[in-house]
Amino acid sequence: MNYILFDGTVRNALLPFTFTRPVADIRMGILTIREKWENHLGSTTTTLTEEYLSEKFPMVEMEENVMINASFLPNEILSEMVKNLEVNQAIFKGEDVVAFFTNETQEEVDFDTYEIIEFNQDCLRLEHTWDIFAKNDAAIREDFELLTEDRISQPIPKSVNVIAPSTIFIEEGAKLEFVTLNASTGPIYIGKNSEIMEGSVIRGPFALCEFGRVKLASKVYGATTVGPHSVIGGEVSNSVLMGYSNKGHDGFLGNAVLGEWCNIGADSNNSNLKNNYEEVKLWSYETENFAKTGLQFCGLMMGDHSKCGINTMFNTGTVVGVSTNIFGSGFPRNFVPSFSWGGNAGFTTYLTSKAFQTAKIVMARRNVEFTEEDAKILEHVFETTKKWRNE
Repeated sequence: MNYILFDGTVRNALLPFTFTRPVADIRMGILTIREKWENHLGSTTTTLTEEYLSEKFPMVEMEENVMINASFLPNEILSEMVKNLEVNQAIFKGEDVVAFFTNETQEEVDFDTYEIIEFNQDCLRLEHTWDIFAKNDAAIREDFELLTEDRISQPIPKSVNVIAPSTIFIEEGAKLEFVTLNASTGPIYIGKNSEIMEGSVIRGPFALCEFGRVKLASKVYGATTVGPHSVIGGEVSNSVLMGYSNKGHDGFLGNAVLGEWCNIGADSNNSNLKNNYEEVKLWSYETENFAKTGLQFCGLMMGDHSKCGINTMFNTGTVVGVSTNIFGSGFPRNFVPSFSWGGNAGFTTYLTSKAFQTAKIVMARRNVEFTEEDAKILEHVFETTKKWRNE
């Protein structure tokens, strides 16, 4: 069967992360949503997403297809239901479509003509940006079970101080010596060719993905995910770095999400709790206003290719767009539009010519090419976010 993941109704609620990727390519837990579905289905997937993203994330349509709402994370029961879908059938959870069967001759889909199969079990769903960290505990646990079933971990080195070793899994090529791993609070997954440097103390749930690094004497609280080729240091709590991002020095990052190709300067910190302990509000791209999160702890949401200089201070519930460059003393405002350059003293527009030049240098350090597709996507983001920069 040909499986196609589509963005669904939550796409705009997941900005700024979905400016540069489909919903399916958000990392939550150990894997991206796409990787979760492909593991459960035993099949590759393609994507139905925004037109400007479709060159990099194309859709492959065949004679018969199953469309899957990427905001729903798979589990064993749901994935079996999806695999068993037949012609003219659709799976719904409440009012929301989870998956449906279609063919290339259909000009439109009318669910009134479909046999509706109700999915009444629990599953994780990604509906807001803050879900990425708030539901990361459950997501790591599910991915850990999926990835380690019937497999044997590499041995834990003798110098490692360990609690609950049965819920620690170390992949081939990982390096760790003289560190403390406490998996009594949740599983710890250490990916291929990753490294945890000496003196680091980690509490699960925790995921260190392929080629990730934890620097010397880091303090890490669950539920935290360090995506592929990402680096953390200092103090990190309940945060997700999607991939190729760095928070390599002292300073605190908590209840936060960083996209790809982000860099947090030395001694930078984010607040994750308001002084009056009230509910945190976050900027909503849908309403163009600040939305209630229902959370008391909520820190920083930072889109792809954004950077901050040393000693940057982020207020509770700060949203930073794509390709921003923040520096200087004081707190920048708690919504920084994409392609902004500056800080507390004010912002100017970060021109694409300069932003692309930096992106090429940064990506080349990891042997990744900044492509024409990447440039077109970021050009589109630049144009569509002008109204928030007050140009």
